[in-house]
Amino acid sequence: MPDQIVSAELARNLCELSLRIGRQVGVLVDRRGSVTHVIAGDSRKLFIPELGRARAGSKRFRGLRLLHTHLHGEPLSSDDLTDLSLLRLDLVAAIQVGETGLPGTLEYATLLPPDRLAAAAQSSEGDVEAPPKRAPRAQPSNQPWRREGPLRVHELRENFLELIVALEGEFTKAKATSGDADNRPRTILVGVQEGRGDGVDRRMAELARLADTAGLQVIDEVIQRRPKVDPRTLLGKGRLESLLVRSMYLEAELLVFDRDLNPSQGKTIADRTELKVIDRTQLILDIFAQHAHSRDGRLQVELAQLRYLLPRLHLMQQSLSRLTGGIGGRGPGETKLEIRGRRARDRIASLARQLKDLEKKRQLRRSKRQQSGVPVVAILGYTNAGKSTLLNALCRSDVLAEDQLFATLDTTTRRMRFPSRRELVLTDTVGFIEHLPKDLLNAFKATLEELHDADLLLHVIDAADPDRDLHIQVVEDVIEELELDGLPTLRVLNQVDRLEDDEVSESLRDLGGVPVSALEGVGLDALMEELEHVLWRQGHGDVRPAYLIP
Repeated sequence: MPDQIVSAELARNLCELSLRIGRQVGVLVDRRGSVTHVIAGDSRKLFIPELGRARAGSKRFRGLRLLHTHLHGEPLSSDDLTDLSLLRLDLVAAIQVGETGLPGTLEYATLLPPDRLAAAAQSSEGDVEAPPKRAPRAQPSNQPWRREGPLRVHELRENFLELIVALEGEFTKAKATSGDADNRPRTILVGVQEGRGDGVDRRMAELARLADTAGLQVIDEVIQRRPKVDPRTLLGKGRLESLLVRSMYLEAELLVFDRDLNPSQGKTIADRTELKVIDRTQLILDIFAQHAHSRDGRLQVELAQLRYLLPRLHLMQQSLSRLTGGIGGRGPGETKLEIRGRRARDRIASLARQLKDLEKKRQLRRSKRQQSGVPVVAILGYTNAGKSTLLNALCRSDVLAEDQLFATLDTTTRRMRFPSRRELVLTDTVGFIEHLPKDLLNAFKATLEELHDADLLLHVIDAADPDRDLHIQVVEDVIEELELDGLPTLRVLNQVDRLEDDEVSESLRDLGGVPVSALEGVGLDALMEELEHVLWRQGHGDVRPAYLIP
């Protein structure tokens, strides 16, 4: 029997017993063909005993196959397939019990290596020599198992031991290949859309960019649309179970949710999945921790981290050890993550005092600039709109400018000279983002207060971004929240080289502003002329340009 999936005699004995007691009956069989467990459930479900750690191994199966009966003609259930994945069983098979107690048809499933998922979607014939009239059951391409049947027991031709050895070899090869290709934390992004609307797709695209910036390897995305989110886990029970199966199959290490989780939700999901779980705010905080280099910036990030974690400390005693030093717990605050209660509040108070002292020094520097009479122009905009690239192009500087979200965190100031020998000070600021974490905005308000002393705000817009209008609204909302809406603002439409001429004309009609390509150096002379006009000539009676936004 070791090389058989199930013998005719065992199948008959299971079916006779199952019919007699009116319950599902099953056995766990090892690779030597010996029965290790006999299991009885109710008429609809089998209850498998504890077999040890669920995440037993990524390359090897458990060495047990589950053979059990179904009384009502139902195929393999979601519970059967979940057990196959979570317990990493060699195989799970369901035998239909006939009216007389004889075995009916049989259906079985095995796990699939990741590189065979696509192939399974195109052809699910596998290695089973099934009769032509019984085509194998079709299955979604994203399910990590192969299903075969229905078949009669005497029609089984597959050598069980050869099948399992071959599958484990494929899993080992797939694991080795994926390990060589990318060693970043394997991450699944999770999105939840409450009610109607399609905003979740846009949020997930931005979350994927945030994950890439944070140094994560995104291996899958899961989206659920619900009339109302589950207050405990956001996702429904079935989808959370499916996510657990998927994460184990893909060997995910981290779940990143597209919306903020309250402390209880984060703990519940982490407990049920045994994975590290972070939300969008934690991801952004981690990016800030990686990119903040000045003392001011690092203190602000640490303050935001502690303010975020303070209400969660009493629920995160176990998960904190997983967070420390990794995604969601990186940066200047990582050695503080295990601070409890009073010590955390003391540290927050200390950081606030240090930031207050730094604010006084910034005020002194600003007052000196004001006394010099040199105008100040502040560059702001949505993250990755091209602000640092524009600063480099105008000032011939080498400020870090990358195609990443939040590449710039520390406020950077450079002097810019006009051909007329006039000068101004350009200040590059942190980019904004939709639903910017409140703790983070509060922490950076001291730095952003420098914007109040600006003579002009330069709002850089990625004109080629499909979500351009939304990004403009986000930036304008933050400007209003910071009480900067009284300052004159000049829009700069960046990356016009990616648009057709008629699209550029339409954008200028709708938005106003100066069209440029900071990367290609297009339109910079026109922008400098407008800056000079607005800052000096306008003050001598000239008419305000039509595209200067009041």
